[in-house]
Amino acid sequence: MFFAAARSIPATAALPVAAALQPARNMATLKEISMRLKSIQNIAKITKSMKMIASTKVARAQKTMEQARIYGQTGTSLHKHAGVSTVHNDNSLVVTVSSDRGLCGGIHSSVSKATKRFLAANPNASSAILGQKARAQIQRDYRENIAISFDGVAKNVPTWLEAALIGDGILTSRPEYSSAAIIYNTFKSVIAYEAGNVTVPATRRLLLLLAAYEMEDDVLKNFEEFTLANTLYWAIAEGYASEMCAKRAAMENATKNAGEMIQKLTLTYNRSRQASITNDLIDIIVGAMAMD
Repeated sequence: MFFAAARSIPATAALPVAAALQPARNMATLKEISMRLKSIQNIAKITKSMKMIASTKVARAQKTMEQARIYGQTGTSLHKHAGVSTVHNDNSLVVTVSSDRGLCGGIHSSVSKATKRFLAANPNASSAILGQKARAQIQRDYRENIAISFDGVAKNVPTWLEAALIGDGILTSRPEYSSAAIIYNTFKSVIAYEAGNVTVPATRRLLLLLAAYEMEDDVLKNFEEFTLANTLYWAIAEGYASEMCAKRAAMENATKNAGEMIQKLTLTYNRSRQASITNDLIDIIVGAMAMD
């Protein structure tokens, strides 16, 4: 019955219905564009605020990094002058320095890829991971190699106490290892970073070179813990500075992209609104001429 009734409707009667639906379709389109425009404007405000916050943290992060770099390089210089071998094997330990924060480009992927390359070359090596972002990427392929992981690292400016507690946790979970490779993001400039690593040999290797000297075992053990904490502090500080610079650059690019989208959507909205007004004026004029 419905199809029979539809056939009985003249073709001219269907034209006003289509004309009535056209303004509603235009209004829906304008409303959708307006809602999307407002959402992107809110996103632009958020990214701009995050950029400003990251910019205020960059200077302090760089200052902390420079201080930590002196401590770390001084602590590892003894191994270099003593000629301690730093060859990695399946009894090695790899420490990945990352964080829990996102929205900072590919800064976590760089250290994750470097760690995967290390574990591919040393399949039985153990892994200690600092931060949720790197852990989520590494555990997809090397879950069984992860000995310990830490969350909430360097939420604010890194401190030596935090690094010492992390080092103590690593030594507790893996007390025996031939060498430890710490993989972190090396700070190059405010717009550049790359994944680097520094090696911390085990105490027994240094003990063989210093066998001619009378030295208690506790002294070398304390030196191993101190060197590991110093090196971790250096790596965490450099990674934090690199992360803040990367976040500032990412938020700057996001704000710029949001501004471009706002301009395009504003132009589209104005054109659609003008077309709708023009169609309404045409309908009014045609109706007035028909009445005459």
